[in-house]
Amino acid sequence: MRIAAFGFRSIPLTNGAAGADKFALELFPRLVKRGHTVVAYNRRYPDVFVDVDEYKGVKIKTFKTTPKKGLDTLLHSFKCTVDIIANNTADIVHIQNGGNSIWAFPLRLFGKKVFISQDGVDWKRDKWPWYGKLYLRLSAFLTAHLPNEVIFDNVIAKKLFEEKFNKTFEFIPFGSEVEVGTNNTDILLKHDLKKGEYYLFVGRFIPDKGLHYLIPAFKNSGSLKKLVLIGGSPNPSPYEKNLLDMANGQIVFPGYVYGNDTNTLMSNAYCYIQPSDVEGLSPVILTVMGLNVPLIVSDIEENEYAVLDTARKFKKGNIGSLTEEIKFCEANYAEMLVLAQKAQQRALSVFNWENVADEHVKVFMNA
Repeated sequence: MRIAAFGFRSIPLTNGAAGADKFALELFPRLVKRGHTVVAYNRRYPDVFVDVDEYKGVKIKTFKTTPKKGLDTLLHSFKCTVDIIANNTADIVHIQNGGNSIWAFPLRLFGKKVFISQDGVDWKRDKWPWYGKLYLRLSAFLTAHLPNEVIFDNVIAKKLFEEKFNKTFEFIPFGSEVEVGTNNTDILLKHDLKKGEYYLFVGRFIPDKGLHYLIPAFKNSGSLKKLVLIGGSPNPSPYEKNLLDMANGQIVFPGYVYGNDTNTLMSNAYCYIQPSDVEGLSPVILTVMGLNVPLIVSDIEENEYAVLDTARKFKKGNIGSLTEEIKFCEANYAEMLVLAQKAQQRALSVFNWENVADEHVKVFMNA
């Protein structure tokens, strides 16, 4: 098959990377290994881009876009759509993010098979203003009706869409396994960290992720360990600056970290905390599960589906509840380690990237 893909930021990963980029990084090279050709469309911001033409057999095409939130995806996706049609780069188009569903119409008009990957209920995300949420509600209707097929990684969002639009959709979860690392611990030395002496979060610094609960909860817990917050947003917002103002000497902001360094930080963490208000099926949670690291997560449905009974949970948005879970972790660490072992067994048996690739091939071929 000839496949084109857009809707993520870039592969390999760079500043601003999120779950969609991790998904692209894992899936597309596996499709190439199965004998298919893949053209992946990267975004180039004024100060952030990856200068590559190929990644693990995936052909990379890069188009400039604006750093303005909300417009960057639409502008880049428009350019991708025009290129796919004008240069006939593929017969099958895989699009991430239901907000891009509008481009399924011209693509199908020109004979392309179009598949949308939908990871959550986007209009619930606080990062969008009212008009953004209105657009995403319209996009949900387009998502349900324009593409050849919609693929959900999130059973809760899938159920919501099926009930709302009286249709059935595909479900393929993310994988959890990561490439074997090099055991290089320079990243720990760089930030004065020791194995088992820090809590960890990895992700974008946006309100959806709940860091404004995590920082005060950690400070209130009285823990003597450190809290390491990996990531940020491409253009620091007032929200991100407020997080920095909330920090103290125990809280470490290493910036963006990728690849083996991220896995090293995860595998050496005392506990990973995911305080999100809104998630799809989080690839970070699945990765942490696969690495046998204790977890504390918010009790939103998507996180509960991922971890089942293999992690501690706190009430979404409740600083006091999260504070108590951090205290529980330190007082009952042997129990946390038992949960982590159960989480690893669940991750590697249920969430597998090779299966994910095989299932996508089936959906692409049978639609």
